[in-house]
Amino acid sequence: MNAKETRTLEERKAAIAERLDPEYQPQGTSPVVAGASTRFEISSRVQAVLCGGVAAIHAMVQWIGLPAAIDARVSVFKRHWPYHESDHVLNLAYNLLAGGRCIEDLEYRRNDPAYLDMLGAQRTPDPTTAGDFCRRRTSRR
Repeated sequence: MNAKETRTLEERKAAIAERLDPEYQPQGTSPVVAGASTRFEISSRVQAVLCGGVAAIHAMVQWIGLPAAIDARVSVFKRHWPYHESDHVLNLAYNLLAGGRCIEDLEYRRNDPAYLDMLGAQRTPDPTTAGDFCRRRTSRR
């Protein structure tokens, strides 16, 4: 980290510490969480996702070689076009980590460019393809 980034992080830590001061006494009778004048902007350079922790999990998955291990042990497809077994397994797991509650939530992920960029993926399997994968895997047991 360079000096500017270190200074910015220290300033943010200090600001949070000040806001969380145990001696603070709110003035008046209104709720502490009262709203703010929020502005929403679109930027061509910045993207954000709600599930940024998936990026850390994905980095670990790549580092330990989990995709290759899954592909070596799970055999569903005769040919891999365009997805491998690991693509399906990880797609389902990441969906859960990202807050997905059902297979249909995969559609939200595959239509989120920031999520796809975070994974370094051009696209991910859609819910019907993922469902087909699960049915094939279940029927081969």
